[in-house]
This record gives sequence, structure tokens and C-alpha cells, in this order.
Amino acid sequence: LISAHQALMATIKVALDWTPNTNHTGFYVAKSKGYYKELGLEVEIISPHVDEYKATPASRVVDGSAMFSICPSESVISHHSHPDGKPKIQAVAALLSNSTSAVVTLKNSGLDRPSKLDGKTYASYGARYEGRIVQQMIKNDGGRGVYIESTPPMLGIWNTLLKGQADATWVFLGWEGIEAQQKGVELNVFKLEDYKVPYGYSPVLVAHPSTLSEQADRVSKFLQATARGYQHAAQHPEEAAEELIKAVKAEHAAHPLPEELDAAFVKASQAYTSQHYLDAAGKWGHMDEAVWSRFLDWLSASGLLTSKVQSRTLSGENYASLDGLRQGDVGQPIPRESLPAESLFTNAFLP
Repeated sequence: LISAHQALMATIKVALDWTPNTNHTGFYVAKSKGYYKELGLEVEIISPHVDEYKATPASRVVDGSAMFSICPSESVISHHSHPDGKPKIQAVAALLSNSTSAVVTLKNSGLDRPSKLDGKTYASYGARYEGRIVQQMIKNDGGRGVYIESTPPMLGIWNTLLKGQADATWVFLGWEGIEAQQKGVELNVFKLEDYKVPYGYSPVLVAHPSTLSEQADRVSKFLQATARGYQHAAQHPEEAAEELIKAVKAEHAAHPLPEELDAAFVKASQAYTSQHYLDAAGKWGHMDEAVWSRFLDWLSASGLLTSKVQSRTLSGENYASLDGLRQGDVGQPIPRESLPAESLFTNAFLP
């Protein structure tokens, strides 16, 4: 076992939810501008392309190979309601103050509303609630919610849409959405909120409960420096875009990105995403309990808060395939009151 002193000196590792993009700019700015160093912190950023996304970001926090990871709020909900009794990871900051993700189709497909996705192929990240959220969105628009959920390699999901191998997928408008604009590809955009899905914070920064109890001071310092990075990126998007490109190259020199970041694309993306970092009070990271509660209430009322989890290989009372989950093989309802919103997140470590 490592000593308490070694733990305090150790490099803080942050596992990203995707290859580096403008959702992550604050971390790179904080590192390149020396904000972490000023507080005595060494920080390393792990991009999922290093192992082709074999390890999920949340699993890196669970196994201790990262101190923080980035994931959607559903990952936190799943860890708090997992049949295998996973550690109850907690969200400590929201990277974006409001929702910038959406399900999209190509404009030329004619699939101009969710109800038209019946019988079509949705390229999925293979998550526990994802397919059923999309299904409910289709139903809310008057469809039956019967579609094919394909699971291409994670980092190639967006390309399957562009190549016509899938009809729809879920993206961040500030990244893939801007990339489509840059390429002259027109999209139909279905924002979840427009179809009665009160989606939660995405992405969020999460940590292991023992990290929060044993290293509170380091967590606070890390978030203080990260908040500075996001504040800077919010106020200086053009400079932040340049910082991101430079810092990503330096950070991932040993494992360069599959393709280099394009400067014009990153600048356009940064101009969009910088508007979504800070809340109305000008603060970064702070989460509203009502947002968590509304999403949990919706998951419960829509019958998605259930005990079975997705697995490609396991079966039995705790597991189902993605198709099984959409077709009702979901296990038992999880009582809504067993998942109080305040147990899933905390603003306590934020400046």
C-alpha cells in the first residue's frame, strides 16, 4: 500500500470521456498556464484513444488508475444502482452549465423527427440507459420506439453516421455539430429537452468516494485550478482554442491523436462551447439539485430506473442485452427514493 504522503505527492490523473475536445479545454488551459503547478499539483490527462476505449472513464476511477474521470450523469446514477455493488462515485463538477448534446440525423436522410427513427439504425455507445432514453424520445414524438441499436467501435461512431452506416447517433453540438458545419454536412437536430426528456448534466467530473473523504484538500485545489482554466476559456475563446491545440500536442506526445486537431474547426467549436461553461452567476462546475432530481424523476416515471444492466456476454437475473433492455427485459424497478439526488453529486469542493 502506498503511504499517505506518497498519495499526496502522486500525479493526479484525469480520464477523459472522449478524445480531447472543447468540452475539456479548461483542464488543458489550467495545465499549460501553470494553474495546477501553482497549487503544487502534478496533473496527467488520459485520452481514451490510448487503448481504443477498452477502459471506460468511470472504470478508471473505480480501479484507481485515475483520480477523476469524465462521464455523463447517467454513469453516476448507474454506479449508485448497480447490481454488482459498484463504488458510489460522485459528480464533483459539471463541465458544461447546460445541455449541448442531441440526437442527430443527416438532413438529406429525410429523418426530420424522432418518430421517423422507427425501424432505423441508431449508432449507440452501449450504455445502460442510452437506448431506452432514445426509445422514449421516439415514443414521445409519436413513434413506437422500435429501432436497431448498433454498437460500432466507440471512437468511430460519428463516422458511421457520416458514411451512411447508421441513421442517427448522439453527439455534442459543440464538437461533432460544429465539425458537420465545417464540412458542409447539414443535420437534423433533436434536442432531448424538446421531446420531454429532462436530460441531466453531461459531461460531469467524477471521483471515488474515498478520494473525497481522504484527499478533500487536493480535490478542492484541483477544482480551484480547473475552474480558473474554464473561466479563462470562457472569457478568451480564441486564445483558449490555440492553447488547447498546443497543450493537446504536448500532453499526448507519447500517444498522438488519430488525427491532429484542425485549427479552424477548434476555433469555431471553442466559440460555441465557451458560451456554455459558466452558469448565470459566472461560476464554473456548480450543479443544481433540481436538474438531477428532474432527470431521476423522469427515469423513474418512464420505467427506466430498473435493476438490470447491459452486458454483451453475461446473462441471468442482473444482466440483459441492449436489445433486451429496450424490449422490456429490465429486471425490477428501483425505488426512486433509494437514489436521493444529493447523494449523487456535491458542489462542496468547488471554489
